[in-house]
Amino acid sequence: MFTDCAAHNTFEISPRFRRTIEERVARLERDAERDEAEVGRLENGDHIHRQMRLVAAERAEALRMRIFLDQSLTRAPRALIEL
Repeated sequence: MFTDCAAHNTFEISPRFRRTIEERVARLERDAERDEAEVGRLENGDHIHRQMRLVAAERAEALRMRIFLDQSLTRAPRALIEL
């Protein structure tokens, strides 16, 4: 059975989880840039091909996570003291 949230393809996530995903996206994008820069040092065609596949996979995962974040709502943090 689908909940209302799942039916509209939106998710409610905690601020901490959002921050974790954002940090992972930044790390993947940084790694992709570094790995792409390494291609110029490689000589073997197979190595170059594998390196570019790695770069494509890193960018695809970063994009997938960005789409997830775009479709997500951030839950308001809970009050530390109940009033």
